[in-house]
Amino acid sequence: MARVELTRHLHTFFPQLEGMDLELDAATVADVVKALEERAPGIAFYLCDERGRLRRHVNVFVDEEMIADRTRLKDRVGPSSRVLIVQALSGG
Repeated sequence: MARVELTRHLHTFFPQLEGMDLELDAATVADVVKALEERAPGIAFYLCDERGRLRRHVNVFVDEEMIADRTRLKDRVGPSSRVLIVQALSGG
């Protein structure tokens, strides 16, 4: 199962995921988002727009490589992959 890690900021909006061991059965990044949505309703729309595309302020890395398909999220996730979801923060 793929191990999914979220930045601490995402736990602010989805506290039910904090401290949870996020090992998910997923073959693609889209599967990861779907599985997260089952555990924390609303997170899929926070990460993706109404068309299912990854939002500009969100980056996803699979095994330390940034995903290439931000539109359909079809990048492969292996059974022992590490998936890191990062939300860019800005402001001043």
